[in-house]
Amino acid sequence: MTSPTTPPPPTQVGSTSRRATLGLLGGTAALGAAGVGWAVRPGQAEAAAAPGSAVPFHGDHQAGIASAVQDRLHIAAFDLRTNDRDAVVRVLRRWTAAAERMTRGLETIEGGADPAVLEAPPEDTGEALALPPARLTLTLGLGPGFFAKTGLAERRPAALIDLPRFKGDELDPARSGGDLVVQACADDPQVAVHAVRNLARIATGTAAVRWSQLGFGSTSSTTPAEQTPRNLFGFKDGTRNIAGDDAASLVEHVWVGAGDEPAWMTGGSYLVARRIAMRIESWDRVSLREQEDVTGRHKISGAPLGATAEHDPVDVAALPADSHVALAHPDANGGVRILRRGYSFVDGSDGFGHLDAGLFFLAFCRDPRTQYVPLQTRLARSDAMAEYLTHTASGLYAVPPGVRPGEYWAQLLLEG
Repeated sequence: MTSPTTPPPPTQVGSTSRRATLGLLGGTAALGAAGVGWAVRPGQAEAAAAPGSAVPFHGDHQAGIASAVQDRLHIAAFDLRTNDRDAVVRVLRRWTAAAERMTRGLETIEGGADPAVLEAPPEDTGEALALPPARLTLTLGLGPGFFAKTGLAERRPAALIDLPRFKGDELDPARSGGDLVVQACADDPQVAVHAVRNLARIATGTAAVRWSQLGFGSTSSTTPAEQTPRNLFGFKDGTRNIAGDDAASLVEHVWVGAGDEPAWMTGGSYLVARRIAMRIESWDRVSLREQEDVTGRHKISGAPLGATAEHDPVDVAALPADSHVALAHPDANGGVRILRRGYSFVDGSDGFGHLDAGLFFLAFCRDPRTQYVPLQTRLARSDAMAEYLTHTASGLYAVPPGVRPGEYWAQLLLEG
């Protein structure tokens, strides 16, 4: 959308086109995102920096991993419909350009919602017009099938394993896996849905949505100064999560290192996605004491059992041996940690009057073989909370490093 450099003559005001109007809106958003100075009323500068503003798209790592966790999620996995690598590259180029614009609160392409030819379908669906960026982040992951279908099987990372079937899994294949995954997080659900919807449209003919999931109320925080959120069981979740500004822990536990293989993944990570159904009604009939024994924390304060404050040191040996905290705490797992970004979901009812609800678990780690798999194996075998949980969908994805201006997602893999 091109903003006019001078106001239209008075005789043209009444005939201003829809395209020009949208151009003015888009131009204003672009200038605001770029940090151009304006003569503003008191309070406007503060509003521009408040939550809901733009999160930088470019960088060494993809946004949406260590970024401050937003309130809403729309994640979708895609299956490739072609083995033509050039076609996949074209889609990834367009996805990257559109993603960068949408994270600034703009249309997927300039003028996309208002085509010059009215008989042509818009290239942007338009439901996010005039909405702020809402801290939108878009994060791309590659599933195992991506490498086989693009002729790059020899470049598939060894850490991108097929996750084992854990005890108690009841996985739905139609809601698991996928050749590509896009995680959209934002503070406005319409902004997140718009982003995934438009990437799906761009991919038409090359990739199709395999499954998708909406989430709300982040269950983990990467900004420990904020209050730790609660899951649908009512307990604080992710108290010991890795902080987004803890560079040393991110290097150790989240980012693929320069000495790791393959080289094109340096600065990337691995995403574990698990849809976990929670037996809400059964949990709600359990006494508070038993809920706390199962969890290993006090419900109201979030403190470890026997302590008084949420961030008091955890004495693993003093907790019930089968409590969730006793089994999941880093002190019980050789110091292993993962970065969590999960969301709650409620997808109506199951036809028996029970909520179809739970946790859409999202976690990033440097190597799932040594981090997530041993941890989940231990939890599946012994966690008292497993009585109230069923893992119904699963996926593991290689998340390439971030991109610089002019690059596209996974370029080092596809052109290296």
